[in-house]
Amino acid sequence: MKRLVLTLVLMLMVPAALAAELGDDGLHKAPWMRDTFMDLREDLAEANAEDKRLMIIIEQRGCIYCKKMHEEVFVIPEIEQFIEDNYFVLQINMFGDVEVTDFDGTVLPEKDMVKRWGALFTPSIYFFPSAVGDDLTAPQAAVANMPGAFGRWTTFNMLNWVVEEGYEGDEPFQKYHARKFEEQNG
Repeated sequence: MKRLVLTLVLMLMVPAALAAELGDDGLHKAPWMRDTFMDLREDLAEANAEDKRLMIIIEQRGCIYCKKMHEEVFVIPEIEQFIEDNYFVLQINMFGDVEVTDFDGTVLPEKDMVKRWGALFTPSIYFFPSAVGDDLTAPQAAVANMPGAFGRWTTFNMLNWVVEEGYEGDEPFQKYHARKFEEQNG
């Protein structure tokens, strides 16, 4: 009987141990997320100085799809390491009040910047080139946008496609992903 109780207690503890850490704002936190002054021009310069790509994740408190990404996808060691090695990641709270400075110099609270950008879904992940004109907004400058939750291979392949600058070539992401997915599952 003691073994049964111990087993049940351990089974209940495992999901809690795997759950992504939540910050005071109710958003999931990952060790590869950066805490900056939220000036996208400065953040892009810092990403470039580290030879990384700038990535912005828009999330909201209680988002089941954000939870899925943080608890099932971003924690896959290969993906977590790839993000750590290749990306400078900012998190924006869809309903937050922290001021964000867009590439064009516009300064707004997170919630107003998200409206300006027309982001409707969380998570929404924006990927940026190494150079952005000072007359562009983040969505205008983004080389790719991943709206919503995706699985392991779609996420991993998108991360790779951006780092490889696949958006500059003739193979669109969907064809790249199909080719890579076949290799990954072959």
